[in-house]
Amino acid sequence: MTETPIELRCPQCGSQKLYKDGMRYTLNGRIQRWLCRDCCYRFTESNHNCSKAFQRLSRIRTQSLKSDLAILSKRQVCDCLTEASKNLTEVARQEQAQREGTTTNQHEAKDKILQYAWWLKKKGRSEATIKSRVRRLKGLSKHCNIIDPEAVKETLAKLSQKNSTKAITTSVYTNFLKCFGLTWEPPEYKMEESIPFIPLENEIDQLIASCNKRTATLLQLLKETGARIGEAARLQWIDLDSERRTLRIQAEKGSNPRMLSISEKLVGMLNALPKRSEYIFNPNVKALRTSFTYQRARATAKLNNPRLKKITFHTLRHWKGTMEYHKTKDPWHVKRILGHKTLSSTEVYINVEQAIFQISNDEYHVKVAHDLKEACQLLETGFEYVTDMEGAKIFRKRK
Repeated sequence: MTETPIELRCPQCGSQKLYKDGMRYTLNGRIQRWLCRDCCYRFTESNHNCSKAFQRLSRIRTQSLKSDLAILSKRQVCDCLTEASKNLTEVARQEQAQREGTTTNQHEAKDKILQYAWWLKKKGRSEATIKSRVRRLKGLSKHCNIIDPEAVKETLAKLSQKNSTKAITTSVYTNFLKCFGLTWEPPEYKMEESIPFIPLENEIDQLIASCNKRTATLLQLLKETGARIGEAARLQWIDLDSERRTLRIQAEKGSNPRMLSISEKLVGMLNALPKRSEYIFNPNVKALRTSFTYQRARATAKLNNPRLKKITFHTLRHWKGTMEYHKTKDPWHVKRILGHKTLSSTEVYINVEQAIFQISNDEYHVKVAHDLKEACQLLETGFEYVTDMEGAKIFRKRK
C-alpha cells in the first residue's frame, strides 16, 4: 500500500484515503495522479494545490462580503425607499396568496372531476363518453374555477368558440353540477347546423392509394361501410366472414348494430394484413388518427390538392350516406346502412345529395344485359336497372 502525504486530501470529499493512480506526463515533467477510495474522484497534486488556492480566495471574498453587509446595516435608509420596500413586499405577499388560492382551486377542481368521472362510470356511461366529458371539463378548468358557475358563464362568454361547442360544454357542465346536487341558470347557446364536406370519389381513392397498407385498408373499409372510426377500431377478425363477404359491426353512440356486405377488393386487403392480435386494426383511436394525419399531409403535398386535408375519418361516413341516398332515393335504406336510431339523423344526407347533384351534369354510362349473368355483373359494378326494351335489360351508372 502506498503512503499518502499528510497534507493531501481529496478536493471532492476531503478524504485522505487515496490510491496512487499512475502518472500524468506534461511539458513540466511527471505529475502524480491520485484516486479517492471514498468517492472515486481522480485528481492530481496540481489540482489539489489549485483547489487550496481557490478555498483561500473564497474565504477572503466571504470575509469582505460580511464586512460590507455590516457597514450597510449601519447606514440610514430614506423613508420613501422604506415605503417602496414595504409596498413591494405586500405585492409579493398578495401574489403568493393568489397563487396558493389558484393552486387550491385547481386541486379541488381535479378532485371534483374525478368524482364526476366515477359517477358517470356507475351510471353505465361508456369509456369514450367519460373521456370526452372529462377532457372538456379539464380544458374549462384551465380558464376559470369550475366550482363557481358564474365564473364559468363569464369564461364561456369570452372564449372564441363556435356556439355549437359552447352548447356542448354547457350541457356537460350542467350534468357535472347535477352530480353534486347543484343547479345553475345555463346560458343559451344553440347548435349551429352545417353542411358536411363531401369529397369526390377519385379524391378518396387517391388518398387511399397514398397511404400505407393498414391505413389504406381502414380507409377503404370506412368508404364501403360508412362505419364510425370507433366502430372500425373495435372490429375483430371473428367479425369478418371472407366467404360470404360480410362484416359485422358492433355499434357505438347508441346506434344500431349491423351486418354489411363488402367488396372482394376489401376482403383481399383485409386478409393481406398480419393477424397479430384479435383486433383487425389498432383499437387506440388516437393512434389511428395520428398516423392518418401524417399520411394525409404527405399525400396533400405530393398530389398538390389541398382538398385532401379536409378529408377525415367521419368524412367517409358522410360520403357513404350521401352516395347511398343518391343511388336508392330511400332514406330508410341509408338509415339501416349507417345504423341510425331515428330517421332525423339521416335527413342531412338528403339535403346534401340535393345540393350536390342538382348542379351536376346528368351524364351516364349505359350498358345492356341480355341474360341474368350479364345483369348480375353490371349490378356488382355499380350500375342500376332502368327498364326493359326489345327483350334486353338496360342499366346505367353516373359518370
